[in-house]
Amino acid sequence: MTVGEALGAILKNPGEMLVRRWNWKSALFSSTLRALVFLFANLAAGWHAAVGAGLAEFLYRGVAAGFYGAITQALREAEPEWLAGAAAMILLPLISHSIELAIHLARGTPKIVTSIISSVIFTMVSTLFNVYAMRRGALVTGEGGDTLSGDLQRVPRLIWNFVAAGPRWILRERAPKLPVEAR
Repeated sequence: MTVGEALGAILKNPGEMLVRRWNWKSALFSSTLRALVFLFANLAAGWHAAVGAGLAEFLYRGVAAGFYGAITQALREAEPEWLAGAAAMILLPLISHSIELAIHLARGTPKIVTSIISSVIFTMVSTLFNVYAMRRGALVTGEGGDTLSGDLQRVPRLIWNFVAAGPRWILRERAPKLPVEAR
């Protein structure tokens, strides 16, 4: 399946692709981790402001991240892999951070610039990791998904392999190329 076909399927049937396949694992992890990002980014403004920002983010991501996880899950089998990752890295932040910014502007989050920049950086890394993990069957909900405990057992190795993927690629690309007859 191409990236265009995966995105087309979402647009043609959003009820099935986004609502029915809402990814509760993404909602759980994203809302928890992002609430901490906003909490710590706003501590300098005081405990009350930090908790308010963290709670607003937790509530927003608790709902929205399930939909974003469903989009990521729909892209997990799309080819080429690099384009699926790029599409997720552009599409999801564009949608999610626009809404996030509006929420935090409306509630008056004091350290909004630090919060949003931290959140965007987190999104870039976490989206690529989620595509990577989902292509390997982890963090998937519904058909083909494992239990939460099964996924949690796999996460350390997935993180290690995800972090090592870049250096491995560089080493492969820089390795001397042997002529076909020497292989």
